[in-house]
Amino acid sequence: MTFTDEPVKVLTIAGSDSGGAVGLQADLRTFAALGAHGLCGVTVVTAQNSWGVTAVHALPPPFLAAQLDAVFSDYATVGDGIGAVKTGFLARVELIEQVAAKLSEYNARNIVVDPVLVNYQGVPMFPLEVVAAYREKLLPLATAVSPNRHELLLLTGQKPQAELTLVQAETAVLRLHTLGPRTVLAKGLRDGATMVDLFYDGHEMTQLRSPWLPTDNRKGSGDTLSAALAVFLARGIGKKTAVLHAHQFTQTALAHAANWQIGHGAGPLAHWLTAPKEQGMA
Repeated sequence: MTFTDEPVKVLTIAGSDSGGAVGLQADLRTFAALGAHGLCGVTVVTAQNSWGVTAVHALPPPFLAAQLDAVFSDYATVGDGIGAVKTGFLARVELIEQVAAKLSEYNARNIVVDPVLVNYQGVPMFPLEVVAAYREKLLPLATAVSPNRHELLLLTGQKPQAELTLVQAETAVLRLHTLGPRTVLAKGLRDGATMVDLFYDGHEMTQLRSPWLPTDNRKGSGDTLSAALAVFLARGIGKKTAVLHAHQFTQTALAHAANWQIGHGAGPLAHWLTAPKEQGMA
């Protein structure tokens, strides 16, 4: 495609980051970098910077519902409609239930669930009721679910642990797939000096490998991966090919920002420096 073509429309339902590195901001930058028109539903507003989060304000579920009604009632009824939906930071059972209800009501397609359940240190942030709501309400609707290694264990009823072998991860991926998502993309695994993402489509387990990049600028890398996947799915690309493109886009965005110092702590990715033609757009 070229930038004069009409873009696909992709919706993110996520939290806002005042530091501009994760969540809604990372999603919308990814959409723009890949030539998609970004739509959004805001779930929570956070006060955060490169050091961490200092405050979180969850929006009332009826207000989230109003946002989603406004988006779907217009953009889903024109042209090819809304090509994909990505969910991010949902935080509360009531918000998860509201999102699931609206996605079902509007027959949303290509749903990518990024289950934000742990903080940057891998510590669970929410009670088990939130994990259960993901399992019961959102996973059965998901075209893809993209947990990190801690979230992978939480969603499969296990305690997060510092180290996870690839064999253990593959077993957990297979277990997660039985909960209803069409595909599973487990991200951020380690195999020595190599980073590994695991993709399972119900038939084949694929390892996506890349060298470990020594940088603190990783904030929003998981958001970027799932947002890019949503864009490529919206284009009608096959699921495995979409995952490969999303993985490459994320690795390139990481590499381009490796030496930045945006704040005193962890920095964002360089979404806009990634050449479109390298990502299957040309």
